[in-house]
Amino acid sequence: MQALNTLRCSCTSRGFRNANTLLGNTKCLQNVLPRTYCSTILDTAFTFNIKGALVTRGCFGTTSQLLGCFKSNHTIVYPNSLSRTFCTVSETGSCWRCGAPLHLTPAFFCPACEVIQAPEEHANYFDIMDCDKSFAVDTQRLQKRYLHLQRSLHPDKFSRKTQKEQEYSEIQSALVNKAYKTLLKPLSRGLYMLELGGVHLEEGTDISADPGFLLEIMEINERLEQTQTKEEVNSIGTSIQGRVEDLTEKINASFRKGDLQSAKVLIVEMKYFANIQEKVKERLSVMAV
Repeated sequence: MQALNTLRCSCTSRGFRNANTLLGNTKCLQNVLPRTYCSTILDTAFTFNIKGALVTRGCFGTTSQLLGCFKSNHTIVYPNSLSRTFCTVSETGSCWRCGAPLHLTPAFFCPACEVIQAPEEHANYFDIMDCDKSFAVDTQRLQKRYLHLQRSLHPDKFSRKTQKEQEYSEIQSALVNKAYKTLLKPLSRGLYMLELGGVHLEEGTDISADPGFLLEIMEINERLEQTQTKEEVNSIGTSIQGRVEDLTEKINASFRKGDLQSAKVLIVEMKYFANIQEKVKERLSVMAV
């Protein structure tokens, strides 16, 4: 407890002058104090506003945030949060051309000379698309952000610029495309969030799936193959869409609770339904010919 009180004092009196040391002390205490203490310490240590840069703890995924002019990568586990929560603090970068500080993460353009910047190495798709690190993404806002970025970053706008600017434009534009497509659909968004949390779907995930569920999937596929009319195919498609919407709500609830393993099981089920949805589209396409 004495060590905890000492660190709290350090947070208020010396945090601004020696933040790197503070984070190092916090990491050491993490190994000897209960996790609830560590959470309290970090709640204190990560709420400073240094040089206009507000520092907050991310709820999920890898975050890149400003904390003065130093750099530290720090992994923290909170007892009542997600099973894997990453908090990455990155130094304020500078423009490759004029040297002006870049206050945003990721920074697409220099605020001083307005030249395009290199992609932020540690920025994740949620950072790029400026949306909450949540499974419940506002898709309309996501689309607006995508259109705005593509208008600004499209390579056609940089055809008369320097070679470096053209290269950065191509990389940034492709990265925005990938981020948008990944976060737009629930399945790819969920898989990405699992990846950020260090959870991956192994090959042959159907082996661990519920036998009753697998039997249901087989029956739906057989019924789809035997359908003769568009009405029947559309009926199957509507039914599957309802199941996907139900799974989406359950997956969102699992992520909010930090239960990545439950989210993983539900996402595996969603993969099967997404596969059937693709087959429905193909079947309707053939019938339309």
